[in-house]
Amino acid sequence: MPISPNQGSTGGGTTVTITGTNLAGASAVRFGSKPATITANTPTSVTVTSPSGSGTVPVTVTTAAGASNPLNFYYIGAPFKASLSAASGPSAGGNTVTISGTGLATASSVAFGGNNATPTVTSDSLLSVTVPAGASGSVGVSVTTTGGANNGFSYTYVDPPTITSLAPTSGSTSGGTTVTITGTDLSTTESVTFDGVTAPFGVINSTTVSAVTPPGGAGAVDVVVSTTGGSATAAAGYTYVAGAGI
Repeated sequence: MPISPNQGSTGGGTTVTITGTNLAGASAVRFGSKPATITANTPTSVTVTSPSGSGTVPVTVTTAAGASNPLNFYYIGAPFKASLSAASGPSAGGNTVTISGTGLATASSVAFGGNNATPTVTSDSLLSVTVPAGASGSVGVSVTTTGGANNGFSYTYVDPPTITSLAPTSGSTSGGTTVTITGTDLSTTESVTFDGVTAPFGVINSTTVSAVTPPGGAGAVDVVVSTTGGSATAAAGYTYVAGAGI
């Protein structure tokens, strides 16, 4: 007499189908000592909604002829999330984050706000998921398993940055010039480069970053600002000027 599924949430509410023979007119289905709600019954199957419980319990079906042989049903608790590898990412999604915790082995979906993604389960304590696209702002992260769902983390979608101006737009090839970069969505800036060379920088606010130019060759170069949300390029936005020589 098979039972499907043979595991469910400790909170109950799992739809369980028991198949076998001579099951017509089932008067009771018990999970351990607790009765389940019968929702459908035929001579070869009984469908019920599991009651709450814990651990492993025997499931029996009672008909006019008596009780059946028992089948095991395993109660699984809701997952616990211990850490999220990244708390923010691009609004376009596509980046992979990992979630660690316990009770993750049966994870079937991870929701970022109202956007769902299917995880790759590594073990009971670790899964990875590709973040779906979402609107700019913070959303809750929820993992759904056979045992239920668990919230507790937030994730921030970040729009890609833009660069609207640089001041000044030129300076010495020896570097050391402080350049103010103005744009949008700059608060999560991770790097600033001049012609591919990393520059020291500081975030002033969401629209302003201050960077100090590294040494460079004479001529116009690209300036790239990379953030959690992506990157923006000011093509030929800064010009290195060689000093006078005699």
